[in-house]
Amino acid sequence: MISLQNISKQFGRFKVLTDVSFSCNKGECIALIGPNGSGKTTIIKSILGMVIPDSGTITFRGKSIANDYNYRSDIGYMPQMGRYPENMSIGQVLGMMKDIRKIPENLLDEDLIKSFGINKLLDKRMGTLSGGTRQKVSACLAFMFGSQALIMDEPSAGLDPVSSEILREKILIEKEKSKLVIITSHVLSELDDLITEVIYMQDGRMLFQKSLHALRKDTGEEKLSRAIARVMRQQDESDGLQEARVNTSELRN
Repeated sequence: MISLQNISKQFGRFKVLTDVSFSCNKGECIALIGPNGSGKTTIIKSILGMVIPDSGTITFRGKSIANDYNYRSDIGYMPQMGRYPENMSIGQVLGMMKDIRKIPENLLDEDLIKSFGINKLLDKRMGTLSGGTRQKVSACLAFMFGSQALIMDEPSAGLDPVSSEILREKILIEKEKSKLVIITSHVLSELDDLITEVIYMQDGRMLFQKSLHALRKDTGEEKLSRAIARVMRQQDESDGLQEARVNTSELRN
């Protein structure tokens, strides 16, 4: 459904992405993870057309997204920090997005509006909302239009435990409908029961893409956080061994 081929991006002298390639298919729930500065946000913005890569190709449903923004109508996006007109009410923001997207009312998915209790807060101004309530509005908008692909950047940030569980259940429901879900999160424990696949980024490069099953099998760890920690230890050991070999070779020469 979404495919990146040899994507590179540089801001000034800083290389943000270097030759990144991976594919995401419908029915998958993929964790896009890595340390801060690894390139995750730039990847998301590139998929959404908010950042133009210096090289490489991104396709959605087999077609290049270059110079064609219509594809974005079938991607629901929940940013880490939603920015909305401060003087508009929640109801006005929801109404504005409905007018823009022009989806018939009977096809709208408003489950989260009710589950989060947003329907009782429609007159509240966006400028008066807490960070958690803003996150709820962003989640409602991401799911509202029945998009076949969902991209969620730190979706649980600012949410209370009950709201986080409501959102998790909604993601599971959408995954069962064979939709593609891509999630970035630093709280790996939240992803154990959600994801089917892991893409790990480091220093602007994709370190690996594996199914959760394969990752658990390779590391002998059930929890995602422990599996990732083991992979990184193995990577550090491998890098150290390689460096030792290089130093030995230089001494011989």
